[in-house]
Amino acid sequence: MEQTFFEFWTEEAIGIVADYFKFAASAFIIFYILLKKPMWFRKVQKKLPKLSDYGRDIMYSMISIMIFATVGLLTYYYGKSYVNTYKSIDEYGYVYYAFTWVFMFFIHDTYFYWMHRAMHHPILFKHVHLVHHKSTNPSPWTAYAFHPIEGLLEAMIIPILAFSIPIHRNAIGLFLLFQIAYNVYGHLGFELYPKNFHKNAVGKYVNTSVAHNLHHDKFHGNYGLYFLIWDRIMGTIRTDYNSTYESTTDAPHQTSTTLEHQGV
Repeated sequence: MEQTFFEFWTEEAIGIVADYFKFAASAFIIFYILLKKPMWFRKVQKKLPKLSDYGRDIMYSMISIMIFATVGLLTYYYGKSYVNTYKSIDEYGYVYYAFTWVFMFFIHDTYFYWMHRAMHHPILFKHVHLVHHKSTNPSPWTAYAFHPIEGLLEAMIIPILAFSIPIHRNAIGLFLLFQIAYNVYGHLGFELYPKNFHKNAVGKYVNTSVAHNLHHDKFHGNYGLYFLIWDRIMGTIRTDYNSTYESTTDAPHQTSTTLEHQGV
């Protein structure tokens, strides 16, 4: 039996909420509680957010999730006859299936970069993007903490992909799940990539937690989502990125007294 409007929206909302809490809560428990001391040297900013920061981020994230669910409803419930998705991988083959992942990464990263830069226009920043930047020291809970207008713009990647080239319907679902996970990593506050990763042929173009944390801390530069390709092309990579990445991934010999002084 076909789902009703309310059933579809509810399923979408519950699914996104579950994914958000699954990734954000897991990351928070692991890095902010269980492994806080041994991983502290990889904390980009050597301080913790306030409890009020966590609460604000969760509240705005819930609003953003409702917006994502609504955009998903409009795209896949009302636009189901027009979305360019297919059910069987055999229709186009595995090579094409793999290509669609490359396509989705490129399109989403490009869309995000230019939308994000637009959000830093003084008017849009003051009235819209500032909500996200209230978290100058982001945590996993910050991943979806957007003003409703920005939440809507973020969610527009759903119809952009759905109405583009043919994409396997499960690939879009898995891709959107991955982007939640990577968004949580980007706001984690701890760097997980290895030392010198930012210098190798691949890592030079990959967005890292350090890169995005600098964006939250300094407010400008490092606008990418998955990659730093557009940042490097457009000259918006921060000049302090390399030094910050290196200092974050260098393991210092810290005493327990030093850690206690830092509030860990």
